Amino acid sequence: MTKSPESWLQPVIHPVYARLLAVELGNRGFTPEQVFAGTRLDAATLATDNRFLGFEQLRRFVLHAMALSDCPWIGIDVGSRAQLSLHGAVGQAVSASRDVAQAMMLVQRYMPLRQRLVGVRLESDGDDVLIIADELLMTDDVRECLLGYLTATLLRLLEAVTGLGIHHDLHIEWPFPEPPWADQYQRLAAHNSFGHARLRGRLPRALLTRRSLAVDTDALRLAERECERQLALQQAGGTLSQRVQQQLAACDGHYPTLEDMAVSVHLSPRTLIRRLKAEGTTYQQLLDTVREELACWLLRQTSDSVERIAIRLGYENPSNFSRTFRRWTGMTPRTFRESGR
Repeated sequence: MTKSPESWLQPVIHPVYARLLAVELGNRGFTPEQVFAGTRLDAATLATDNRFLGFEQLRRFVLHAMALSDCPWIGIDVGSRAQLSLHGAVGQAVSASRDVAQAMMLVQRYMPLRQRLVGVRLESDGDDVLIIADELLMTDDVRECLLGYLTATLLRLLEAVTGLGIHHDLHIEWPFPEPPWADQYQRLAAHNSFGHARLRGRLPRALLTRRSLAVDTDALRLAERECERQLALQQAGGTLSQRVQQQLAACDGHYPTLEDMAVSVHLSPRTLIRRLKAEGTTYQQLLDTVREELACWLLRQTSDSVERIAIRLGYENPSNFSRTFRRWTGMTPRTFRESGR
């Protein structure tokens, strides 16, 4: 993955999957304060805001969850409990599909509506079919956890389609060294191997013809229509607040005024304010979010001075930046940088 602020701040996953991770930690006896401590995620906002989380937000929460639980395979635990309803219209379409083959085609097309960490595609290989995961955004420190999470979620989805397990027929190749807890992967597939170039699953081709328990042509048509609507919206840049936030993330410190942003998105300032309010946010909140995430990224990933970072974020006075940063994180920029070493 390219180490640039734009990629680390890029929205990558629907917050429902972070909520599921938070629930898992709660079920293990951790308090909400412990679950979110130091993550800069707010429990109340996470519970109600459906805007995608940025990669760095997700990475921070996953690293915290692994450390808090002392469970490197927590991704497998969480993904194995994912209910079909968590996947929204995508889950509805998959559930109503004709068979496993159609379900996989729907997953391949509509997976970006729920996450953009990996893409999925199918390839034929003799009497088998390969399910190949192409990593889009990933880092080594969370690769195992996130790939375990996403794989377990996908397997749970496919098993829900037919009501039949595929555990004994599945071979999985994992793109990281065999960990000391490799036995945990036996819960996903009877056959696992490690140290491969990419994540791949191998299934007998005959499994693709397994019929769906809930095949429903009308329900599938409605669900696909909703998925296509969401996909068109996403390909157009997402909701207004998402488009504004992505533009701000690419500004590299030269942030437009609200009036300038209104011109950029072809709205009057008053209409921009009204529509952002309808989406539960304001221009200032979006700007603060981008500045906070970028500030944290620059402090942890570069050796730039605090003064230089302040200027890059549009603060002429480094003292103003330090005060604002302390309001965001509860610590000074220098303390925050030291805490990550």
